Amino acid sequence: MASSLLRNPNLLPTTPSLPTFSSKPTPFSFLVKPSRHCSISLRSQTLRLSCSISDPSPLPPHIPLRRRPEYIPNRISDPNYVRVFDTTLRDGEQSPGATLTSKEKLDIARQLAKLGVDIIEAGFPAASKDDFEAVKTIAETIGNTVDENGYVPVICGLSRCNKKDIERAWDAVKYAKRPRIHTFIATSDIHLEHKLKKTKAEVIEIARNMVRFARSLGCEDVEFSPEDAGRSEREYLYEILGEVIKAGATTLNIPDTVGITLPIEFGQLIADIKANTPGIENVIISTHCQNDLGLSTANTLSGAHAGARQVEVTINGIGERAGNASLEEVVMAIKCRGDHVLGGLYTGLDTRHIVMTSKMVEEYTGMQTQPHKAIVGANAFAHESGIHQDGMLKHKGTYEIICPEEIGLERSNDAGIVLGKLSGRHALKDRLTELGYDFDDEQLSTIFWRFKTVAEQKKRVTDADIIALVSDEVFQPEAVWKLLDIQITCGTLGLSTATVKLADADGKEHVACSMGTGPVDSAYKAVDLIVKEPATLLEYSMNAVTEGIDAIATTRVLIRGSNKYSSTNAITGEEVLRTFSGTGSEIDIVVSSVKAYVGALNKMMDFKENSSPTKIPSQKNRVPA
Repeated sequence: MASSLLRNPNLLPTTPSLPTFSSKPTPFSFLVKPSRHCSISLRSQTLRLSCSISDPSPLPPHIPLRRRPEYIPNRISDPNYVRVFDTTLRDGEQSPGATLTSKEKLDIARQLAKLGVDIIEAGFPAASKDDFEAVKTIAETIGNTVDENGYVPVICGLSRCNKKDIERAWDAVKYAKRPRIHTFIATSDIHLEHKLKKTKAEVIEIARNMVRFARSLGCEDVEFSPEDAGRSEREYLYEILGEVIKAGATTLNIPDTVGITLPIEFGQLIADIKANTPGIENVIISTHCQNDLGLSTANTLSGAHAGARQVEVTINGIGERAGNASLEEVVMAIKCRGDHVLGGLYTGLDTRHIVMTSKMVEEYTGMQTQPHKAIVGANAFAHESGIHQDGMLKHKGTYEIICPEEIGLERSNDAGIVLGKLSGRHALKDRLTELGYDFDDEQLSTIFWRFKTVAEQKKRVTDADIIALVSDEVFQPEAVWKLLDIQITCGTLGLSTATVKLADADGKEHVACSMGTGPVDSAYKAVDLIVKEPATLLEYSMNAVTEGIDAIATTRVLIRGSNKYSSTNAITGEEVLRTFSGTGSEIDIVVSSVKAYVGALNKMMDFKENSSPTKIPSQKNRVPA
């Protein structure tokens, strides 16, 4: 058997000889050279291989097949394994306009579990009742869904270093199989002097007592963050970290809160903490890097190379100010270069779900990724230069270091297949799969009938059209109101008038007419007459998704509601009004605009009326970026 494997130039054992197979599982790994299709499966004593090297793809030179180590809060059995801590639902939602409803948070958490992240920071439970309920629901559902390999994500809740915050976080996450409390307090001189107005000794005492308090609640997995560690005095960091380790912390997160460090500096910071903190061998070191200087991914990788074994990231790199380290960038960098440059580091993620997760977060938050965004941008695998195209035709590895299939993006080689009005459900399903989508039969049916409607009006339906339809049909909030019909009269001879028909959640139809300065203005006013929920339009934008006069138009709006749509500002403890985004896609630009507006109103109204902020003491201790 070993000799036959060695004859295959695409498969090389990582050890001089293969292990002896028995009825018990035996750990081993293979290094797979680039090939378009290569799969390996183990059943009892049989090793099954399926390889094709007729169309080489630019996969990373070595892809180890490794199992995720058993989860133990304060240690990892494999020193090369890197835990992925996703904070899209907490830090990512701090992006202006990125408000998520409870349903959207649950959907994203479910997709993050498909992706295989080790820890999901589900939110800041003390911020509002809605945030608390969202974290609790994620803990009860996603936090108890164990796959066939025994994987279940850790569900984490953030808290400031005070008892009420920590109790609130524990009450939300304790229903998960693997709950975690993440608590923090600032440690830099500028924060101690101007924000906390406390001495170093006082902050150490608070940190020690609050970590101990979190453990006393029954939480065996406690993460501690010294906020603004990148600007904190080193000896003080070693001291406070040593104290929280003794108090029971299992993970120490080192945040570059303002994104000020360079990779060489951040790597050295992690190395110094690892070398000088008493008891550091009993905990996991984590990184959390902001992107203010565009270095969050580089700093995160530098920290992992220096000894951190947890990386805190967000999908698409969203987050406060300039954002966070991007999950897809960090994970794919480790996958591509972990063996060669990073000393064998690897993660447990199924990267084939990256594209779908990215699209979901993009649509739910309303925050579009730039076309040249690494890994998931529209241009990431596009080649326009003649020299590049020539090289790609000869060998894809000439200009691509990542195979698009590795992130869930199929590249069709069937150039003769064009989707149009005669295309069937199977053809559409295949194309959706190639674009990275995975839908159930009900969702596919909904998209198919929208596709047929568009195909009747357009000769050729492009990938961009399909993506717009998916956004309009699948990535939408719960329908409190649904647009049924709209009729517009407009022009230069008088005021525009609009008649709008909406259906409520019970299916009852409502009609209203209004006049306005233009077709969109009159339509929005008619919607307001029906919905009767005051909202201020903050942003409005429209783009044609393809070229041509028959292109689908995608509209995005951002609205702000009344005082009852608010939450606690983590910096001041005061109430702040939430903003809500909506999208709509249609060939008719007015219909597209109204769909986007109704979508934003649905999201606003889905934000529970009982989400009034939980009254907690105002504290000059902000949520870390």
